[in-house]
Amino acid sequence: MAQIKTIALTPQQRTELETGYRSGQSAAFRQRCQMVLLKSQHRSSQDVARIVGCCEVVVNTWLARYEEEGLSGLHTRPGRGRKAILDAKTDLERVREAVRDNRQRGNRQRLRVAKADLEEALGKSFSDKTLRRFLKSTMHAINTSESVPAKSQSRTSTN
Repeated sequence: MAQIKTIALTPQQRTELETGYRSGQSAAFRQRCQMVLLKSQHRSSQDVARIVGCCEVVVNTWLARYEEEGLSGLHTRPGRGRKAILDAKTDLERVREAVRDNRQRGNRQRLRVAKADLEEALGKSFSDKTLRRFLKSTMHAINTSESVPAKSQSRTSTN
């Protein structure tokens, strides 16, 4: 039988991992904390993989990364996933201008026309849904950061 690789944790490390396992922001981070905690209990990588629901290579990879970088090594590094087509830092002003320029009476927006203008100006191709999603997320962020009330008092009062 092969020797089981374990990790010795200090009480402080164990506490940090348990806290991360219970209240970490992402499910992936919580799962990685659980892997390290289980390995510290002298369990085999196969057992840990079976409990967590992955393969033993993944368990060994995260254990090695924890040994090298500590708790911060269990977080997902930035730059993973698909890159956004529209960026709030670079494209927000142009999107605002295009939407503002393509309004009809009654404050209804003609997003398809605005989208066509933006695609030409930015040199990017995207769907109507992407534009709507971008507007929704950026406007939500702007509204929450500026503390704009959801409803004004004059609208909610019944006189």
